[in-house]
Amino acid sequence: MTFFKLLKRSCLLFLFAGFAWSQSAFGQSYGDDRAGTEGFQFAKISVDARSAAMGNSNMADAIDGSSLYWNPANASVLESSNVMINHTEYVADINLDYLSYIHKLGAFAIGGSVQYLNSGEIRETTEFEPLGTGRTFSTHHISAGLTGSHQITEFFSYGITLRYLTEKYIDVSYQTGAIDFGFLYYVGDTGLRFGVSLNNFGFEAPAQGTVSYETLDGTVEQTPESELSLPTRFNIAAAYNIIENESHELLVTAQITNPSDNSEQVNIGAEYGFMGQFFVRGGYEFGNEERVWPSFGAGIEVPFTGKRLRADYGYTVYERLGGIHRIGLSVAL
Repeated sequence: MTFFKLLKRSCLLFLFAGFAWSQSAFGQSYGDDRAGTEGFQFAKISVDARSAAMGNSNMADAIDGSSLYWNPANASVLESSNVMINHTEYVADINLDYLSYIHKLGAFAIGGSVQYLNSGEIRETTEFEPLGTGRTFSTHHISAGLTGSHQITEFFSYGITLRYLTEKYIDVSYQTGAIDFGFLYYVGDTGLRFGVSLNNFGFEAPAQGTVSYETLDGTVEQTPESELSLPTRFNIAAAYNIIENESHELLVTAQITNPSDNSEQVNIGAEYGFMGQFFVRGGYEFGNEERVWPSFGAGIEVPFTGKRLRADYGYTVYERLGGIHRIGLSVAL
């Protein structure tokens, strides 16, 4: 048996084992019980405008810098190196930024990515000063990854990301490591492809630092005893080009996400492209009670100094949190 055949069979075993594990460990009833119990929640926020506009359904078609977030196997499918930057205006003046670079080396690709969330200034209140102490604080959250990806054949690729995550709340911080793993399979020349990925699989993070607060007996310092676990998620996705010619493109996508701290979600999306330059997108997330309206967005891709520059916009509506805007730039080098 050749190495490539062995690797393909190993990936298929990973698919079935991962699906069985996710069903047993994160079944729907159990997921409801675990809602909101994991740390590092910022790692679940979609980082790019295109994916958000398509209802976070396009893991099997994230063939750009966002592949380092969704599925590292996709990176080696890129035709050239890529730089991506995205900005998300989240709720309550919270900002999320994402930067990635992928370097193509023939059938291989290596890349790095950084996801950073800043809470903005938060007014400090205490039990004795509920209207505010006059001081403010902010929280900082970082996920940084190094990725390697290999396209074995024109139909099959795999990838892995080594990830470092940290969160800091005033004087208390949490740090841990994790891995992402995935593969991408094209069903011949049919326009259909499937992707499978496991994200944020790693160790629990112990607390470092102390918290001080005022009581009737004076100032008390305490070290948090609980550890934060990672919001691991298992994804299965498909993408299919219904129409693909020089003038028109119509892509449909679907994705099942099984998170460790909630119930399964089923997401669907679509993208229409005109002349390979203008794009409109839409999508919907089933299983998310906050999502009562579809998401939507648009993009434009143009030549720029011998490169290809793409600008994207995505808008997501949450019932109680309101609207979230995302913008992004991607350059094919």
